[in-house]
Amino acid sequence: MTLSKVDMDELMAPFPDKVVRNRKKHIVQKDCTESCQQIEANTRTVPGIITQRGCCYAGCKGVVVGPIKDMVTITHGPIGCAYYSWGTRRNKIRADDNTPAEDLYGAMCFSTDMQESDIVFGGEKKLAKMIDEIVGIFHPRAINICATCPIGLIGDDLGAVSKAAEERHGIQVLHYDCEGYKGVSQSAGHHIANNQIMEHIIGKGTDKVDGKYLVNFLGEYNIGGDAWEIEKLLEQIGYKIVSTLTGDSAYVNIRNMHQVHLNLVQCHRSINYIADMMETKYGTPWLKVNFIGIEATIESLRDIAQCFGDKDLIKRTEFVIEKELAAVTPEIERYKKICNGKSAFAFVGGSRSHHYQYLLRDLGMDVTVAGYEFAHRDDYEGREVIPTIKSDADSRNIPELHIEADQEMYEEPHIHLKMSKEKYDELVASGKLGNYEGMYPDMVDGGIMIDDANHYETEELIEIFKPDLIFTGIKDKYISHKMGVPSKQMHSYDYSGPYTCFRGAVTFAEDVANALSTPAWKMITPPWDKADIEGGE
Repeated sequence: MTLSKVDMDELMAPFPDKVVRNRKKHIVQKDCTESCQQIEANTRTVPGIITQRGCCYAGCKGVVVGPIKDMVTITHGPIGCAYYSWGTRRNKIRADDNTPAEDLYGAMCFSTDMQESDIVFGGEKKLAKMIDEIVGIFHPRAINICATCPIGLIGDDLGAVSKAAEERHGIQVLHYDCEGYKGVSQSAGHHIANNQIMEHIIGKGTDKVDGKYLVNFLGEYNIGGDAWEIEKLLEQIGYKIVSTLTGDSAYVNIRNMHQVHLNLVQCHRSINYIADMMETKYGTPWLKVNFIGIEATIESLRDIAQCFGDKDLIKRTEFVIEKELAAVTPEIERYKKICNGKSAFAFVGGSRSHHYQYLLRDLGMDVTVAGYEFAHRDDYEGREVIPTIKSDADSRNIPELHIEADQEMYEEPHIHLKMSKEKYDELVASGKLGNYEGMYPDMVDGGIMIDDANHYETEELIEIFKPDLIFTGIKDKYISHKMGVPSKQMHSYDYSGPYTCFRGAVTFAEDVANALSTPAWKMITPPWDKADIEGGE
């Protein structure tokens, strides 16, 4: 599919010159005759533009640490911040042998509910009292404390409060300096959360984990049960997931993550820091995977099996693939008749805009415009550009951990996978291990790659490309509705899901087909047609 050239000057005509110079760097139209084109990312949003981004606190509490089911997570700040991060995600959890029902806190919201007097006189005593009450009532295994904007401004010492609470109660109390204004988006919160989890939880467990093929699944948040679909599929083949980060994850399992043979990375942006740090500290290799889409799932399963190199494992992988394909192909083909030839936009998160292109292609659809809310250049262009990314004042706000190899627990990566050094080097050279090529290679020729899309640009691109369906977040889904284009909210799936693996693909295909064939959208006249209908008024 080849698309016509978009006049960027015309697209941005209403913007002031300074805004045009900024936004032009964030929008790239793919030209397959050129090498990978550079895009600007992870820089501050232009003031006044209606961005769809979240804040640093939302990335830390709302995305990464909030889903840990057996830790109480306290929002230290106004109740509005706590409500926002609690009410907008569907991180499903369940009890298991290690985590009984009384240790599940995912459906609860804990906040110090800072008032004006607390802001004036400080909130440390209020926070300490709340920790004491929580321990007395719930007896959690550990506690997280997430800071909000006012806390950073008034200077509450969360480190001192956490240390004192640990001494009083004998449990781990972690604090995250994730004030909303820190960094340019929720990506800063991911990084801060990764650092604390890596430094204070991973590697602290002493329980022996047994299994021939042990893996962690990183960057999966179990929206609508996604992680459970992946777990069922991998267990059919013979893998054991020690911990998922952080969908349906448990503190007791995260502590033992260092014992695995291989880390599987789904959402590159939110969790690549831990993948890199675990490789440095423990020698654990990591593989970028994608279980969204049938062909993507098949490729990921084969890549994982190749990493272990076990012939029986490879054979079981092919058997499971064949069995699952036989079950879902007739249903997918039925929905494909409705979806084939349609086009879509994807403005979702930090990796989903890339991942869902595979699943849409399975249905015969093309993504003509795609972008991230909080990505970095390597999410678009691939990890090879990381050495060229310059550090700025915002990135320096986030302390870097200086990780070194653990003298007692480090093993060479090829030993983790029980293979020769030559075979491991071959996998690295092929780009399988420790690599992510980014979204750019999978964009259609002429497709638009856009970073931090705002309200105006979204409307203009809808008018230019006239997509049949838009995949968005919680704040921008209604932009397309008034233009007669259905949208699918992909941060929490609009109460549907799961969408991963083979059976999740069928659920997704049904939802997409229903959206495309709903007659109500034909009853809405888009703005670009109103001038003809209303005589130019």
